[in-house]
Amino acid sequence: MIGSVVIVGASIAGMHAAHTLRTEGYDGDITVVDADANTPYDRPPLSKQVLAGTWDAERITLPAAKADLGLRYLLGRRAMGLDMADRFVRLDGGEHIGYDGLVIATGAAARWLPGAPMLEGVHVLRNLDDCLGLRAELDDRPSRVVVVGAGFIGAEVAATCRGLGLEVTMIEGADVPLERALGSDVGGVMAEIHREEGVDLRLGVGVVGLDGSHRVEAVRLDDGSVIEAEVVVVGIGVTPNTGWLEGSGLEIDNGVVVDDTLCAAPGVVVAGDIARWPSTRYGELLRVEHWETAIQMGEAAARRLLADHHGREPATFDPVPWFWSDQYDRKIQLAGRSSADDDLEVVIGSLDERRFVALYGRAGRVAGVLGMNRPRHVMQLRPLVEERVAWAEGLATARGLA
Repeated sequence: MIGSVVIVGASIAGMHAAHTLRTEGYDGDITVVDADANTPYDRPPLSKQVLAGTWDAERITLPAAKADLGLRYLLGRRAMGLDMADRFVRLDGGEHIGYDGLVIATGAAARWLPGAPMLEGVHVLRNLDDCLGLRAELDDRPSRVVVVGAGFIGAEVAATCRGLGLEVTMIEGADVPLERALGSDVGGVMAEIHREEGVDLRLGVGVVGLDGSHRVEAVRLDDGSVIEAEVVVVGIGVTPNTGWLEGSGLEIDNGVVVDDTLCAAPGVVVAGDIARWPSTRYGELLRVEHWETAIQMGEAAARRLLADHHGREPATFDPVPWFWSDQYDRKIQLAGRSSADDDLEVVIGSLDERRFVALYGRAGRVAGVLGMNRPRHVMQLRPLVEERVAWAEGLATARGLA
């Protein structure tokens, strides 16, 4: 029986776990712990509408945080350790919070440039305070913003800054943006779009240092060039927040490793960016940093606890990942998993017109569906990934929609 539940992480995954517990009948105590002191909020607008100043912070409060769910919040409190033998979470200050069921949803932290000094004007973008701090600097109209990393976050920040009329340089070590995830052809399209929007795009180069005494003044690259900058945004990926779980007995390997029901140990489930689960669909351990997956995981993790509570057989978790990114007037949507090594076929539209649908194929099956400004077709073709349709059949089906 579950007498009390502790949710560590007021993330989208953690809050959906809380909402699911309540809406599916759990009436015991639920305590939500998070190091962030802000009311739980949604993250995707941080690189777009909130950063641009078109939305205020209140607008991104999560619906579950507005609902009357009877939750006990410990916000601005950091989890420091987990004792699974005695079933408690240790917080900063030494307080112990006991649990019968535990949801771990502490997400991930933004990576910093290796060896770079902590100068004023250098930012990462992961939480609301990061966003508001960066926005305040953008409001001062810096002469140039340098974005390090042309992944989805870096590209969205660059697009937002260009929308504000700021001069932007974006630096990427790969030959094209998003090459590892989407391949060179689609990455090349993204490079063209950013350049056409006025971004000074530097590809195939890395950052070797930041110049400045107290505030950043320039970024030095490994090709010998130096870019003057008043603001630098680092978007080079994230690291799962697992430090507080060291010594707990959980399996830590690029996240917390769980079984196919999201269970990491008796009474302990994991959801969101921190979780790594075995996917039968893809034949590997997955850790997915997508918004929709975090929602699905929060709900599934809660149901896993409830299955134990009610003595039911737990359901397996193996969804098709789903992702979108808004950059300028382009909406990019991806269902499934894609990589630079996959087969790629454009089945609707063309790369030249920047309005297309492409299929990614792996091991004779459709592995992913990517669309640019083609939302209807992406939704129509998403079942090809869900049902692991054969590559030739998928191509024929997709071309029939053109």
